[in-house]
Amino acid sequence: MDEQDRDAIAEAVAHAESQTAAEIVVVIDHAASSYRTVPVVMALSLSLLVPWPLLAMTATSAPRIFLTQLVCAALLLCGLLWYGRGGRFVPGFVKRRRAHDVALREFTARGLTRTCGRTGVLFYVAIQERYAEILVDTGLDGKVDQAVWDGIIEPALLAAREDRLRDGLIDAVRAVGAVLATHAPRMADDIDELPNKVVIL
Repeated sequence: MDEQDRDAIAEAVAHAESQTAAEIVVVIDHAASSYRTVPVVMALSLSLLVPWPLLAMTATSAPRIFLTQLVCAALLLCGLLWYGRGGRFVPGFVKRRRAHDVALREFTARGLTRTCGRTGVLFYVAIQERYAEILVDTGLDGKVDQAVWDGIIEPALLAAREDRLRDGLIDAVRAVGAVLATHAPRMADDIDELPNKVVIL
């Protein structure tokens, strides 16, 4: 996503906020986690199996078996880290949980809990995990059914899969703005409390 894409999304955020008292922040995360722990554990676990065939079928000395085990562990580690990049060995529910945890942290880190009226809204996208979520603060919680947010997220995820992330996010931000305009309409004394720029992690 280049600067022009980010500016277009920021402009959509500004337009959406012109209709509502809420503050919208868009965060795009390339990956919620590196997931390197899983290949490391797999490589070390598999290397523990190496000595048993050598002990059972050969007269190899203990130091040589240990050296063989170290070499196998190193080769397995390199191979699994390469093949397992992007969390290939990680179950989907773990990825979604990790992305959700990052979204919660970003919600606080971006100042969305400090808005007037507690009407902060985070639109979080984790590209590697193919995950998106809309988080709202206490001033909006319960006013909008989760199915409404899910209906906004699904087209955005579809657009991302089709390599149209910019268009998907712009449409999603507009839809969020329309929902917020109904449930948190703009007041005469409203000010723009948070930056509209897209946050890239």
